[in-house]
Amino acid sequence: MTDVRPSAPRVQAQMPAQAQVQGLMLQARQARERSDFTALAAAAEALLRINPREPQALVFKGDVLSAQGDHRSAMSFYGAALAQGRAVVAPSPELRAELQHAAQAQAEGALRFEQGLRDGLAQRGFDPATSSPRFAASLDLMTGRRRLYYQQPKFYMFPGLPQVEFQPRETVAWLAEVEAAAPAIRAELDAILAEPALFAPYIEDRANRPQSDQAGLLGNAAWSAVFLWKDGAEVPEVAERCPQTMAALAAAPLCRIPGRSPSILFSKLQAGAKIPPHNGLINTRLICHLPLVVPPDCWFRVGGEERRWKAGEAWAFDDTIEHEAANDSDQDRTILIFDVWKPEITAEEQDLIRALFATIDASGSGAPKLGV
Repeated sequence: MTDVRPSAPRVQAQMPAQAQVQGLMLQARQARERSDFTALAAAAEALLRINPREPQALVFKGDVLSAQGDHRSAMSFYGAALAQGRAVVAPSPELRAELQHAAQAQAEGALRFEQGLRDGLAQRGFDPATSSPRFAASLDLMTGRRRLYYQQPKFYMFPGLPQVEFQPRETVAWLAEVEAAAPAIRAELDAILAEPALFAPYIEDRANRPQSDQAGLLGNAAWSAVFLWKDGAEVPEVAERCPQTMAALAAAPLCRIPGRSPSILFSKLQAGAKIPPHNGLINTRLICHLPLVVPPDCWFRVGGEERRWKAGEAWAFDDTIEHEAANDSDQDRTILIFDVWKPEITAEEQDLIRALFATIDASGSGAPKLGV
């Protein structure tokens, strides 16, 4: 039988090395406590010569660089320490403390960097309220104040389209005509609101699809709707009652796909209700909102941008980018919703997309309804 135990000389060689590391660790902590950064630097360098990936030694090195005013280099060492520390299965209490220190130092460094950046940009003329919104968004992304979101359609992805959360207003100029008709549309809505039984839960149970809870909204009147058009077909008994609403949409490039779109509806979100984060099905269209009955404390988020609805002020957004809504007031919120083609989709491409869904239907594959 072969004895695989390490030989005595090897064990003896390991023990002084471990003792040396522990001694250097102690020296480093004591040096840091008395703000002796020369001694701390010597201990950190000695530890890193033994193991360049030692997490605690990387923290010590970061502290030395921070004390010298080289915050950018310090951040790199703190980041390396945190990365190495994550790989340790059972960190010691000392290591956990050093990693917490590194994380705090990194957060403080990030704030210091951001403040310096914003102060410097302000001195050079940047004003987040009036300067380029795209540049302001890029600054938020760079400093971690904003997360980057992408189109994630659940059914059909058309490549090459801009990744835009809220559509730039100049590309949907016809929205001004819809806004101009807001008082007349509101009057038609008021007549609909006088008949609460017309509203039905927006999330319906479909017999040809598996039932899912939809975050508690399936069959729930907390989010309800009255459709003027639904899945590409007019609902005449409602549309005929809303001629001003339909006339206001005459110039809108409605997304027409037989059996699927457009959908035009009055959407009501009850007081206290929330629509959880979700993504739409196809990225070739925009969803439009015209707020009509909007109490305070109602908000809507698309990707990294949150907005408040204001009565009569419309917008268009990409619903394949994660979005959510909430009515934090004590009153119901009601808006007009409809879907349009994205301006980048050509007439030929619109025809081809219609042909695609017609082919799917003819095959019996049963693509999902699009909704809004």
